[in-house]
Parts: sequence; structure tokens; C-alpha cells
Amino acid sequence: MNAALEAEGADSTPHRYFVDETGDGVIFDGKGRVLVGTGKVQDYFTLGMVECWSMEELTADLNTLRAQLLADPYFKGVPSMQPAAGKTALFFHAKDDLPEVRREVFQVLQRHDFSFYAVVRTMSVVALRVKSRNERDPTYRYRPTELYDSAVRRLFDKKLHTRPAFEVIFASRGKARSQALREHLLKAQVKSPKAADTFPDATIHVRAMPAHQHAGLQVADYCLWALQRLFTKGEDRFLSLIWPKVGLIVDADDTSEKPYGTYHTRKRPAMNDQGIKNRKVED
Repeated sequence: MNAALEAEGADSTPHRYFVDETGDGVIFDGKGRVLVGTGKVQDYFTLGMVECWSMEELTADLNTLRAQLLADPYFKGVPSMQPAAGKTALFFHAKDDLPEVRREVFQVLQRHDFSFYAVVRTMSVVALRVKSRNERDPTYRYRPTELYDSAVRRLFDKKLHTRPAFEVIFASRGKARSQALREHLLKAQVKSPKAADTFPDATIHVRAMPAHQHAGLQVADYCLWALQRLFTKGEDRFLSLIWPKVGLIVDADDTSEKPYGTYHTRKRPAMNDQGIKNRKVED
């Protein structure tokens, strides 16, 4: 175990997790028509989490990098680098950052000690399951928040009993959602089979904030972007850069190995484009 992690385990300071997502879980339009597969909604929903053991140093390095980039005449006049745009000049966000900026950010991430976890859902499979449930129960109405909440419970399985206190920081989703998410975290904590021998009543604090307010959320965003590029574009080079940081990626709808999904860790070969093409999903 990491020496810093052992020291932290003996400390009462809350252990932090940073959570973000890609996709929104939308399946239907306002008239009940299925949008999945039409190009109008995303094909995947992914919830990701980062825990970091060098957050102060990582934050300092990202701040230093941003200052250097903003002072570089090469980026003069680039819209996303202007303070008024509220993008790269304010915080790193992979979708908005230039390729040259992303390369520099990934180099910083490679130098730091953190772990990335994610749960990936394939929306075509989710849509089929919703349809099947509707056939069994005509009163059932799917809500995108269901997908998010179930991913929260799965993402935090066995993650909320190892220390006396936790702080889970989500990218902003509103106060009402923060309370709901805390309830799902408590459910995940109760169901953990290891809780009895560790901290079954660990305190859980939940906060939501914009990504620009914490580097941890920006790291989660970059990791999610790298994973999303693999699933949506077949580009595996970004995820390969941070593969040594992967704690666990659950491809929940790939039944190639188990009926409940395929599990990928850094101890296995890095996920790649060919592997995505060979996924076994319900159709």
C-alpha cells in the first residue's frame, strides 16, 4: 500500500473522491420517442471518480502550467485562452482545451499519484432494458437520474468503509441532487460486504461545485474524456497514457466475461480499439 495512503488511513481527515460524468442518460424525447442511436443523444453514459494522494502538488502543477500557457505568445488570440471565455484561462476542461494544451495536461497527470475509477453504460442496452421493464410494468417511467444513481452505487461499492470519514465532491448538479446522491452513497456503504471489519459507520460528506473550483474535478474530467474517446472515436492513445492510474473501469454492459459486466484494471492490458470492437453487448 502507498505510504501516504497508510498515513492518511490513520488520520481522521476525510478522504476525498472527485466525481464527474459524460453523457446524460437521456433515452426519450418529449413525445416518448427513442433517441438512442439517432445521433441526437450520446451512445454512452460514464460516471468517473478520482482519488489522489498528491492533490496539493498536482493543483500547484496545473496552476503553474496554466500560467505558462497563458503567457505563451503561441496561444495569443486563441478564444478558449481568453479569460472572458471562462474556459482554459479559468480551468482545464478536455473538450474545450486545444490539443496542444491537452498534451501538456496529460504530461502533468502522468507525474502524479492518483487512481481513476469508472462505470460505463451503453445506452442502447439501457434502452432495451427500459423497454422490457415497460412491457412488464406499463406504469414504469424511466428517468435519467436513475442511471446516474445506480452508477453512483456501483462506482462506490467497497469504497466507503476503509476510513472513518469521506468527502465526495461531485461536479455541480444542484442542491436537491446532492442530498439524493448522499442517500445512494449511504446505500452503497451499507451493502459493502467488508464494512463489518472496518468502518461501517464512516461519515460521508457530499459537496457539489463547479469544476473550476477544484483541480480534482478537472483530473476526473480528463480521465473521463480519455475513456470517452476510446468508446466513441476508437482512439486509445489517450487512455493508454493514464492506464497506470486506472483502479477499475467497469464496462457494465459488456458480457464478454461475466453477465454483470467486464472489469478492467491497470493489472490487465490497457483497453484498446480492438477490444471495444469485440465487446459483447445485448442487441
